[in-house]
Amino acid sequence: MSRFLDRARRAATGLLAAGALTAGLLGVAPAHAAAPPAGTATRYTMTAFTNSSESNMYVYESPDATGYRQLKASAYTPPSGLIRDPSIIRHTDGRYYVTYTTNWDGNTIGFATSTDRVNWTFLGNQTLPLSDVKSTWAPEWFVDTDGTVNVIVSVSTTGGDFKPYKLTATNAALTEWSPPAVLAGIGPNYIDTFVVKVGSTYHAFSKNETTKYIEHSTASSLTGPYTFRGTGNWAGWGNWVEGPALVQLDNGGWRIYYDGYSAHKYYYSDSYDGLATWTTPTELPGLSGFARHFTVLKETVSGGASLPVNTKLSLRSANYQARYASSRAGLGYLDPVDASSTATVKQDATFTVVPGLADANCYSLRAADGRYLRHWDFKPRLDGNDGTAVFRGDATYCARPGSAAGSVALESYNYPGRYLRHYDYELRVDGYQDTDTFRADSSFLPVTPWAA
Repeated sequence: MSRFLDRARRAATGLLAAGALTAGLLGVAPAHAAAPPAGTATRYTMTAFTNSSESNMYVYESPDATGYRQLKASAYTPPSGLIRDPSIIRHTDGRYYVTYTTNWDGNTIGFATSTDRVNWTFLGNQTLPLSDVKSTWAPEWFVDTDGTVNVIVSVSTTGGDFKPYKLTATNAALTEWSPPAVLAGIGPNYIDTFVVKVGSTYHAFSKNETTKYIEHSTASSLTGPYTFRGTGNWAGWGNWVEGPALVQLDNGGWRIYYDGYSAHKYYYSDSYDGLATWTTPTELPGLSGFARHFTVLKETVSGGASLPVNTKLSLRSANYQARYASSRAGLGYLDPVDASSTATVKQDATFTVVPGLADANCYSLRAADGRYLRHWDFKPRLDGNDGTAVFRGDATYCARPGSAAGSVALESYNYPGRYLRHYDYELRVDGYQDTDTFRADSSFLPVTPWAA
């Protein structure tokens, strides 16, 4: 990421953290998301079809919306047809539900349910009561703020006139549905429409099937009329992309995933200014080129990683256990420390863990002189708290499970997907990599402090 983009993102993040976004920007109110408290954790569940199969659904989970691990391959195979574009929710009955594309042609969408996300039962296919339907693609769940459960689905009569329609569940079992109603203003020939609601505004992200760009429109009602806010390459995602799916991150930002099907890659991008501008696209580690058109469900569950607050400790490297995170000369290193080390070396390897300056459910690391370990140009260093939202974000890290028993990984609060890790015995804040080396390099064991 260039320094210019880094500064622009810092500014947007600062506004977000300060709660300064107003209804003047696309009608979007300030975000109030926060990391869950100790004893609980955020869990992101992904359901996808893959480049290897359109008839089997794979299930993955992640603690951070970046690094996903497989829960089950071929977790669900429908009794007939395909399972493209599987979309997942958790309903008020505690069960999980997916809806999916059943075939390239036809007027049905499929439904299945699960209690554990890995064992699925077919519920049935829903026939859309529309005339002369050629194709019915990419059904996506949308649960409105009043609890109404909807499916947004792309329907075509000719194969070149796709429009999004809304179906609303009319029973709690999600087996009966209202007649389809078109989302006015989107189309013709827009597919893969994904809707989120922020404040009182509905935001639709749809693929323009003519130009192959993902475009952004807004409305004050779910059925529209929608007005386009971003068209063409407005977000820098390029064209020949499809399958947008959004989820809100713990720091209040929004992440979009999308399928760069022409390049056989999958990407994500984040927004911190009310869905108006987006970060440079990043390939989804481990799954780019394999997973296809998916959605991600965010939940708060029990468990997770944590650190003791208002407590002194040292952070021992999980894979170099004679070395510890250190603030030597005010910069971040991974230094050797033992009983014969000088008092200064021991002090440099000791931090007081305090509630996160940007989010009290995350953590900040304070040195003995009162300065905090914050990142700048993705390099940790000690700085005094200047009272700004940018500083608070830079000095806040959220605990994720580490690769070794009892270890934690510390994710940057304002750059989700980047972790405190060591490289050549220097500390850095690097983007997650789906390798054992990265996971080990970014794992630290909280141990008895070297300095009192």
